[in-house]
Amino acid sequence: MKDIITLSIESSCDETAVAILKNGREVLANIVSTQIELHKKFGGVVPEVASRKHIENIDAVYQEALDTAGIKPEEIDHIAVTYGPGLVGALLVGLSYAKALAFTLGIPLVGVNHMQGHINANYIEHKDLKPPFITLVV
Repeated sequence: MKDIITLSIESSCDETAVAILKNGREVLANIVSTQIELHKKFGGVVPEVASRKHIENIDAVYQEALDTAGIKPEEIDHIAVTYGPGLVGALLVGLSYAKALAFTLGIPLVGVNHMQGHINANYIEHKDLKPPFITLVV
């Protein structure tokens, strides 16, 4: 059976992240570019600044994820991207990048709800986890 490679992009707030997974549960790469120091001086996240920083960072984060995972773009089977909730401008950067990449590679694009992503991340830590189960996101 062929392994399924997922490239995932997250840009809902002030961190640009790209992860690559094998078969949905094995993390091959998880690269995060944080903006914490940049926003500290403002006392919180400034949406316009966050969006601009995502534009500057996303390609380098993507390239580093590919290098860390040791895969080529042609090996990616589909792309998952956060579509909300989050800062609109920040989300648009990740979504636009993911759409362009999926189109270029000719592979499916899957939108992911940020809150559902937090729940589903449990599959990575708990490999035997199977529904049904109850979760609480606060």
